[in-house]
Amino acid sequence: MSFLLGPLSGALVAGGVYYGFSNLIQTRTEQHREDLHTLSQRLITPPSTHPAPPPASARIVRAPFSTFVKQSWNEKISGLYEGVRREGSRASSWGRRVLYGGEATERANNS
Repeated sequence: MSFLLGPLSGALVAGGVYYGFSNLIQTRTEQHREDLHTLSQRLITPPSTHPAPPPASARIVRAPFSTFVKQSWNEKISGLYEGVRREGSRASSWGRRVLYGGEATERANNS
C-alpha cells in the first residue's frame, strides 16, 4: 500500500499545480480580452466625445521660490566667473608691467 502513496501524492500535487496555472491563465486571458474590448471601443467612438488634454502651457507649474533660488544661484555663479576673469586680467597686466616695465604697458594701451 505504501508503494501507491508516493505516486498518488505526486499526482495530487501535480493536479493542484496544473489547476493553479490553468486558473491563472484563464483569469489573465479574460482580463486581456476585456482590456482589448475596451480599447477597441475607444478606437471606434469618435474623438469628440473625449475631452482634449489641456495644452502644455497650461500644465506648466510656476514655482516662485524655486525660480528665485535658481536666479540667485545663477547670479552668484556669474559673479564668481566675473571675479575670476577680472583677477586674471589684473594678473596679466601685472605680469606685463613686471616683464616689460610700466611705460610699455601704457604705450600698448594708448595705441
